[in-house]
Amino acid sequence: MGSPVKSTPPQAISSIPNLAMLIPMLAAIVAITPLAIDMYLPAMSVLALGFDADITTVQQSLSIYLAGYAVGMLTFGPLADKIGRRPLVIFGLSGFTLISLLIALSGSIEQFLLLRFAQAFIGAAATVVVPGYIKEVYGDNTAKGMSYVSLIMMLAPLLAPTLGSLIMELGDWHLIFLSQSCYAITLLVLVLFKLKMPSDKNPDNRSQKSFLRAYYTVFSRSGVKLNLTSGVLTSFAFFCYLTASPFIYMEVFNLDKSLFAILFSTNVGALMLANIVNSRIVSRYGSKRMLHVSTLFGVLSAIALLMVNLLDFSYHYTVLTLIPLMGSLGVMSVNADAIVLLKFKQETGTATAVIGTLRFGFGATAGPFLAYFYDGSAVPFSALMLSAIVLVGICQILQSRLPKNQLQAPI
Repeated sequence: MGSPVKSTPPQAISSIPNLAMLIPMLAAIVAITPLAIDMYLPAMSVLALGFDADITTVQQSLSIYLAGYAVGMLTFGPLADKIGRRPLVIFGLSGFTLISLLIALSGSIEQFLLLRFAQAFIGAAATVVVPGYIKEVYGDNTAKGMSYVSLIMMLAPLLAPTLGSLIMELGDWHLIFLSQSCYAITLLVLVLFKLKMPSDKNPDNRSQKSFLRAYYTVFSRSGVKLNLTSGVLTSFAFFCYLTASPFIYMEVFNLDKSLFAILFSTNVGALMLANIVNSRIVSRYGSKRMLHVSTLFGVLSAIALLMVNLLDFSYHYTVLTLIPLMGSLGVMSVNADAIVLLKFKQETGTATAVIGTLRFGFGATAGPFLAYFYDGSAVPFSALMLSAIVLVGICQILQSRLPKNQLQAPI
């Protein structure tokens, strides 16, 4: 399973200023993405009416945002490695602030869609640097820091639709994007005064590689591909759940919206609890061992999920098997990403861009796969999740058989 990783030296962490507020601040920066995606969902019909557009056209703004975010990560990841993280955070939050304001003032659906792409593209400049900062603070225990950030960040998609609905009670859809602008400028002020990391003043660790060379370095680094694939497959399984859960609960099991909301929150709670557990014990056992153990639990839970649906048990059994499965996915995700990031010293931004783009890209294929195998039951959904996690297990078995010189940390 691999030996435990070394702890970050206490003196290294103590040299980081404002550590007590650093992790919540980094999590708040990453949260601009789920807030931008989910806050306006309750206003979609109002947007369509206001722009005199079809609701399906407004719904396309979600796909446009995800495309803009992916392009932004690919663009700004290598730039962060070359010019430093702090300029990218300031640029990203400043741009997000301005464009959110312009969205609130947009007068046509064409302007709205174009600005949504720009909002995602520039916002990616701020979020792509966050894993690099976490790695700087936690070193070999990067998975611990990522668990903290994931824990805080998971609140955003839970709260965002409710916040959007409350804002709609106070005014119209314009206020949603005005509030996003206020949120970003508040973070910008905090960053300007509080985000002062050692790496921001030290150019020695910055990459001198060209844009394409940086990506070549990430994809060619020994010991990266299988762990990167593990993270992508984990994301695919998670997107299977996100895509299928409303249909499974409300159509297959005929549950009402209120009960669905409770059950969905329960599974998010399992993810949050898993991140708490991971943050407490990953320093002792190491990311490799946590990834291996969580994958084993994930396979067992996914087998149980498939069996209860093949046997046509009641929804209670699906709920009970999904709780440990979602918890396993949470631990698998942060540890797979941490192992990849620890392979790089100067290309963490590029590595983050690769991880994020592949996760979103392959995660987006969950919908078409589920539609293709649809048979009116929860069996295809269960089988796809099991297949993805079994493939993660195969990747980890192959990874463990690589020569030891390919598993070393980067120079």
